[in-house]
Amino acid sequence: MTRCHNRIYGAEFSKTEIEETAQSGRLLSMEVEFNRNCNFNCIYCYVQNDLNGKRELTGEEIRDVLVQSRELGSRKIIILGGEPMLYQHILETVKFIKGLGMEIEIFTNGANITESTAKMFSEYGVVVVLKMNTTDEKLQDIMSGKKGAYKHIQEAFGNLKKAGYPYNSPMGVSTIICRQNIDELKEMWSWLREQKVTPYFEMITPQGKARENGMLEVDAARVKELFYEIAKIDREKYGFIWDPQPPLVGGQCLRHQFSCAVNAYGDVLPCIGVTVPVGNIREKKLADVLKDSEVIQELRQYRKTIKGPCGKCESKDECYGCRGAAYQMTGDYLASDPSCWKNSDRQEDIVSLPVNIDRLVPHEQPMLVVDRLLEVGERASVSEVEVAKDSIFVGEDGRLNEMSYPEIFSQAIAAQSGFKNIGNDDSKSEGLLLGIKNLEILDTAFVGDKLQVSVYKAAKYGGFGIIKGEIFKRGTLIARGEIKVWHNDKENDGAHLFGH
Repeated sequence: MTRCHNRIYGAEFSKTEIEETAQSGRLLSMEVEFNRNCNFNCIYCYVQNDLNGKRELTGEEIRDVLVQSRELGSRKIIILGGEPMLYQHILETVKFIKGLGMEIEIFTNGANITESTAKMFSEYGVVVVLKMNTTDEKLQDIMSGKKGAYKHIQEAFGNLKKAGYPYNSPMGVSTIICRQNIDELKEMWSWLREQKVTPYFEMITPQGKARENGMLEVDAARVKELFYEIAKIDREKYGFIWDPQPPLVGGQCLRHQFSCAVNAYGDVLPCIGVTVPVGNIREKKLADVLKDSEVIQELRQYRKTIKGPCGKCESKDECYGCRGAAYQMTGDYLASDPSCWKNSDRQEDIVSLPVNIDRLVPHEQPMLVVDRLLEVGERASVSEVEVAKDSIFVGEDGRLNEMSYPEIFSQAIAAQSGFKNIGNDDSKSEGLLLGIKNLEILDTAFVGDKLQVSVYKAAKYGGFGIIKGEIFKRGTLIARGEIKVWHNDKENDGAHLFGH
């Protein structure tokens, strides 16, 4: 019997290579979207309708980021979509990637996989992962949101087989685990193994349409049962030994240690599940985005930063759950994964946003003015203030004192910092407001108003930092300015507040 090493998301790289890459800020692989258009309308698709006037990357921009990825050490490009086979320059871009000396893996529903295209992909050694969620024609059409999807996928499968897949080049089938198909997945796994096709079975990340379609959800205990049943089949029938752990059947996902994702608009993301843009390649070089990103660095140092049960799990050296599921379900990319069966009875130990600020900062009444932390992103956060009548910052006329605004910024950034520790030691951040700069008061707030406070870590100098803040009332900007703060974080040298 052998260990199963033919899985996606890092199995082709050694543990030493992954650790060195995580420490150096380089890459071993990169996921990239060339386009967002698709001929299917899958009911579980992660892609959200977020165009809002955004421009997709040009061919030149795509080639440039591919070169940058190679310069950072990437040996493999994973092509996502949309449907990548609808990208008009897909074949020439595949040739370009091979010319850079990188391997290619493409996830496709089979669009435009003709006999000639399949043959070309085989000759170039492209790993084709075909999306196939069931062997039931009617169910496949329903899940794909398109009548005839099943026949379309089977035709592509046949063309790939004619081109020599999976013998000349590796081939996989990507399948999401859901309530509708779970009872057939053991048989489907065995069928794919007999075909020498690698099964890519994984749990659904609750984002995009999958979040809207609760009918897809499966109980964690049933998912665990499936993982262990397939592990037994693989061990006894095919000689593959692996430890069941979410979110991938027979595999593991530690991609944040050595990879990143670039979407069709140039946004750099930790992965397609952690939808926190950490930069954009139109504004910054990829190397600088990765180096400057607080989110990327915290995920690469996950043994220190993952919170709650996942941070204490005996398997944490080889597993940190699904970061995408954690983020989509809690708003926190460092939270424990609520979808993991090991956490089924530990849900109360997993903190989700929004969080009351009194759990995060050392301030106490009557000085406490910010109420809740709502969102946390790349060096930024959004908090909420509900102007209370008994606040010491409110005058007799019910007006919020303008000198409260720097204190609001200070508490909001302290909450952002304190949130990094919650779920571990729950220690609260300590810091000092040292100065105010460029404070502009554009409107007034009164008792009963709900304010949103946006703060951004603009610069750091050791334990000192410059924070830019904005305050909004019903979507209208009423105040903005900068504050200088000092933050005491001996263990991380200010990293929790100001980045790395």
